[in-house]
Amino acid sequence: MATAKELSDFLAQVERRAFKQTAYAVRDDHAALDIVQDAMLKLAEKYAAKPVTEFPMLFQRILQNTMRDYWRRQKVRNLWTSLLSSFGSGNDDDEDRDPLETLQVDDEANQPMEQLERSQTIAIIEQALQRLPTRQREAFVLRYWEEMDVAETAAIMGCSEGSVKTHCSRAVHALALILGKQGLSKQGLGISGDER
Repeated sequence: MATAKELSDFLAQVERRAFKQTAYAVRDDHAALDIVQDAMLKLAEKYAAKPVTEFPMLFQRILQNTMRDYWRRQKVRNLWTSLLSSFGSGNDDDEDRDPLETLQVDDEANQPMEQLERSQTIAIIEQALQRLPTRQREAFVLRYWEEMDVAETAAIMGCSEGSVKTHCSRAVHALALILGKQGLSKQGLGISGDER
C-alpha cells in the first residue's frame, strides 16, 4: 500500500508529462489542465491504497478515460449547440447567453415561416427526448445538459459508471435516428460512429 507521500511524489512526477500529453491530444491548455487534475483526483480518491508500482498503469488508464469523457461531452455539446444555435436571432453580442434561451419565440422579430419552422423543430426535439427510455433520457440529460461527470451521474442514477456510458451512447444513437427520420440528418446533427 502506498503512503500519502508516495502518492504525492508520483503525482508530482507525472503531472508535467500528463499535461503535455493531454494538451497535445485536446489542443486546449485549459481543458488539458482540467482533465489532468480530474485524473489525478480520481487516482487519489479511488486508488490511493494500491501499491505504488500500480500507479503508472492506473493513472494512464484514468487519464485516457477522462480524455474520452471530455471528447464525448464535446461531441454532444457541439451537436446541441450547433443545432440550437440555428434557432438563434443571429445576435452575437451576448456570448454568455444560454442556447436554450434562443428558443424563445419573439413574435415581432421573426417572420411567420421562421416561427413555424422553429416551433416544429423544437417539437420534434422534445418528442425525440420523450421517446427515449427513461434511463437513457435521465443519463443524457444529466451528462450533457446538466454537465455532470460520469461518476456524479452514476451516483444520482444509482448505477455503475459503465451503465451511464452505455445509456448515454444509446441515447445519442436513438436521438440521431429519431431526428433523422424527422428530416434532420445525422450529418447535420454532427453524429456519426460509436459514442462509446
